[in-house]
Formats: sequence, structure tokens, C-alpha cells
Amino acid sequence: MRGTGKRAAGMGPEERRRMVVAAALPLLAEFGPTVTTARVARAAGIGEATIFRVFADKDALLRACAAEVVRPDGLLGELGAIDRDLPVEQRLAEAATALSARQARIDAVVGPLAGALRGGPGSREALADGRERARRLITEALVELLEPDVERFRLPLEEVAGAFGLMALALGRQGEVAEPTLVVDLFLHGTLKPV
Repeated sequence: MRGTGKRAAGMGPEERRRMVVAAALPLLAEFGPTVTTARVARAAGIGEATIFRVFADKDALLRACAAEVVRPDGLLGELGAIDRDLPVEQRLAEAATALSARQARIDAVVGPLAGALRGGPGSREALADGRERARRLITEALVELLEPDVERFRLPLEEVAGAFGLMALALGRQGEVAEPTLVVDLFLHGTLKPV
């Protein structure tokens, strides 16, 4: 089978891998592990054989996609870009939006792949390690985000950041993202009326 006529010339193997993974991620969210390498190749604008020059097999591609989607780099950049001069409520609303969107992406890709992932960098075990590392990095980023208001919190910032991170990530489960201002209000003020 011939490709689209486009050639991924001049790319090194790592760059080519990233390009294939970027093309595969939205397809995995739509089709799950049944997506074909031919469909991925079409989306990437390459021949199917190019995929197998940089991935041993389809499982290796699936594992690479799962590993990529749990990487926190993009989220950390988003959290770092939030203006520290904004009121804490606004900073947390922006953080909640970014965190819940990340979780929705993870669920869309990793959830359907869970049964297909076996061994290697994108295996369930590796993903669990990656999630723990990501959780620590995200908590650190949230601590930095909350630092301007450290005196307002009655708990240590690491505990506050960890709890908020878990709450905001939970919003993205099954793709249902709650209104971030509601989440922030519940987090900062609870659900009880003042007495």
C-alpha cells in the first residue's frame, strides 16, 4: 500500500515518533485500541510502513500514546502561565479548567487502552509510576500558584494543593467537566451556610 505521497523526509526517529503519536492520540480517543495503523498513517500523512520504522508493532505505538497523554509537561506550562496577581479564586478556576481538561484527555485515551497495554514504557505499571510523578509535579505547581495567598490558608500549602488537585482532576472523569467557579467555591468555602 502506498502512502499519501508525502514523505516525512529529514525527520529523525524521535521526531517521527512524536509526529505519529500526535496523529494517533485523537484517533485513539475516538476509536480506542481498534484504531488501525493505516488510519493513523493517513492522519499523519505518511505511509503505514513509516510507523513500523519507529515502532516495533501496534502495541508499542499504543504504549507510546498512553505514556504521552499522561506526561504533565503541557499542564505544568499552563499552570505556570496563570497570572499570580489574579485573585486566588480566579487562579484556582483557571487551574481547575486545565486540570479537568487534562483528566478528560487521559480518560479518553488511556481508559480504552487499559486492557491493551502490556509491558514497556506505556504499560499499566509504567503509567502508574508516571501518574505518581505527575501528581507530585502538579502538586508542586499548585503550591507555587497558591503561594501569594499562603497566609490565608489554615492548612499547609502542600495539603491544600494536593486536595485541590484531586478535586479538580476528578472533574474531568468521563469527560464531564464541571463549572470551575463552582468547584473553586466548594473547595474554598464548602457547602455549609455560615452560622
